[in-house]
Amino acid sequence: MNKRCGYVSIIGRPNVGKSTLLNLLVGYKISAIANKPQTTRTNVRGIVTDENYQLIFTDTPGIHQQAKNLLNMTLNSEAVAALEDVDAVVMIVEALKWTDEDELALKRLKHVKSPVYLLVNKVDRVKPKERLFPYLEKVSAKYHFKEIIPGSATNQINTDRLLKVLVESAPEGEWAYDEDSITDQPIRSLCAEFIREQLVLNLHQELPYFTAVHIERYEETPRHVEIDAVIWVARESQKGIIIGKKGETLKRIGTDARRSIEEFIDKKVVIKQWVKVEEEWQNNPRHLQELGIMSNR
Repeated sequence: MNKRCGYVSIIGRPNVGKSTLLNLLVGYKISAIANKPQTTRTNVRGIVTDENYQLIFTDTPGIHQQAKNLLNMTLNSEAVAALEDVDAVVMIVEALKWTDEDELALKRLKHVKSPVYLLVNKVDRVKPKERLFPYLEKVSAKYHFKEIIPGSATNQINTDRLLKVLVESAPEGEWAYDEDSITDQPIRSLCAEFIREQLVLNLHQELPYFTAVHIERYEETPRHVEIDAVIWVARESQKGIIIGKKGETLKRIGTDARRSIEEFIDKKVVIKQWVKVEEEWQNNPRHLQELGIMSNR
């Protein structure tokens, strides 16, 4: 059987299940997950390889309706750029919901020529199932989707069907990566995402959205990996909140992030963290490029 190799972009509003789907398909946690918007800030690629196919998925940042600073405008443009030159697009929505940000994501598909599949996520939460039918009829009228698939990324409902149709959309050709690859993300970027995930999980309200993580040193020794990480904040007052009383909050963030990194690289990890202030870093192009959020194109 001839090999197939296809590129697939996953798009949708924030917090709809894009990263959960990517991690499920790849079989490893390569994209940060938290029950808050803006957890994913870069286009994370995950690679799924089987006997006769390779699919390269891009998990895009959630599209924001109110992009008031350079950071959010960049996230929107990066998500849209990921729709170019792909073989298929998966748009994810939450069952029985259609928000203004879903509508914004849909508008981004206006010029897409590739087939678009709609994954209606979290259908396991809908009871009785008959409640789904009018919703599916409603969303089917919104766009010429190649197929609408009711499913659940968390509970693996119909994800095998999604994978099957994406393989069928992939053109014949040699693989772009070797068969053992699961991502093209540099390990430093993944470590930064794991730390930022814990910032989102451990901090309240809007504060996580004013933080960024930069890995200044990643060094492997025979016994363990040493990581030096800087957490950037926009104001001096935010620094104290992240550090916490007697450093407890920062210690908890480091401990939880270390566990995620150790699970991924299968090696003992030592993390040192510093919290630094740079006012208005979200509007500084140089800083966004250094953090890998803004590309140089």
